[in-house]
Amino acid sequence: MAGIGVRLNRIFSKNTITTNLFGFGYSMVITIAPMFLVIIAIMLMQALLGFSKLGYAPRELYSCTVLYIFIFAMLAASPFNAVLSKYLSDVIYNETYEDILPCYYVGLVMNIVLSCVMGIPFCVREYLVGGVELFFVFAGYCGFIALVLVFYSMLYLNICKDYKKVSFFFLIGMAAAVLLSLVLVYLAEMEVTYAMLISLDAGFLVIGCLELALVKSYFRKNSGRYREVLVYFKKHWQLIVTNFLYTSGLYVHNFVFWSTDMRIVVANSFVCMTAYDMATCIAVFTNITASVIFISRVEMYFHERYKGYSEAVIGGRGIDIENAKQRMFSQLAEELMNLVRIQFIISVVIFFVCIILLPQFGFGGMVMRIYPCLAAGYFVLFIMYAAIIFQYYYNDMRGAVMTSVSFFIATLLGSIFATKLPSIWYGIGLVIGSTAGWAVSYYRLRVMEKTLDIHIFCSGNILKKGRGKKPSNKVYEKEFFGQEKAAGQKISP
Repeated sequence: MAGIGVRLNRIFSKNTITTNLFGFGYSMVITIAPMFLVIIAIMLMQALLGFSKLGYAPRELYSCTVLYIFIFAMLAASPFNAVLSKYLSDVIYNETYEDILPCYYVGLVMNIVLSCVMGIPFCVREYLVGGVELFFVFAGYCGFIALVLVFYSMLYLNICKDYKKVSFFFLIGMAAAVLLSLVLVYLAEMEVTYAMLISLDAGFLVIGCLELALVKSYFRKNSGRYREVLVYFKKHWQLIVTNFLYTSGLYVHNFVFWSTDMRIVVANSFVCMTAYDMATCIAVFTNITASVIFISRVEMYFHERYKGYSEAVIGGRGIDIENAKQRMFSQLAEELMNLVRIQFIISVVIFFVCIILLPQFGFGGMVMRIYPCLAAGYFVLFIMYAAIIFQYYYNDMRGAVMTSVSFFIATLLGSIFATKLPSIWYGIGLVIGSTAGWAVSYYRLRVMEKTLDIHIFCSGNILKKGRGKKPSNKVYEKEFFGQEKAAGQKISP
């Protein structure tokens, strides 16, 4: 991501209000713009097609379908993204670019197969038990698979630093979705929820096809080394566990409240709790700028210190390595503190704006009672994720697994406990889980700071690893009669 850092440094180096605002906007475009484009497209379709005038049942069915598409598409992609990112980084470092297409195809097949396994049983239940029309069920399933393709292909374009093109593809796809929905409703006279769902499917498919075409235009050669990709999944299983548990932890507190008596069941298949889910969405938006801030500052400042330490390790003196390490960890601590300070100010401002304005737009009652605790939880969660990224920098896979496991388990147990509390404390499970994960990640970063030399210089093997019978560990033996043996052979006195 060094290319982003160069661009941001040029923008922020002028140090004016205009350039700072432009830099912040540029950071948003390369990080969270796709998500906002999807949300804007859905809101436009609802406003233009009179979605609010529909009956309660079709509105809830459409809303739950879209909600499930996004949540489970992210869960389906989570076991693969971190491992494939590691493989791609190694391939780019070794400049064996012909190995990227095999990686893309293997990962795509595995991701689609897992998604089908997840989606087909649910769709069968939705049709047979829920009584939903087959066409609507199939449209929802196609949207799920198309979004899986979008999320998967985004990984490769992000590795290639094509953030602006990803945002542009989302703009094209969502614009096409809005236009298609208008055509289907006002010209083809299709039912509104059907038209909106089909249009979203088409938009996701357009984005996925554009991403696939761009990936294939970048990497034209195929080495055929598919086996090496599969070996990476076995070798770096910690990345699978970390990313999957972190992504699951983002939603496990929602799943817990979906199992309570306050849940809403739609078509005997979809389960949700509208007040809690809406409060979760607002809390995420309250703290989403943490991603922008973190990526921007890491690109501008920490990356250079990390690069300087790596160069010192390769060919520097001992004192140079030690000085570079101290500067790097000082910068790491400074970036975490700056992230906390800046995001705290932004979150407080957005929090008060939401508390004052949202009730005037119908977001009141239980939603606003649940919101404050969840906002605090997501504030800590984004700080925790920044620490996990730093653990990836230092290849602390054990620490990353410990962080994600503690975050997931603490969030799950805390949310179960929170269901017995007043509504204002419903989000305490996320606060507990994020705090636990942050504590573990911070502890592991301190351990890594003290033992980095051992981690860097003592992680190799003197003997080449292989399969077979383990040789004897006996290297010397002294007999009773003064005769000596070395490695099992008799030696004359």
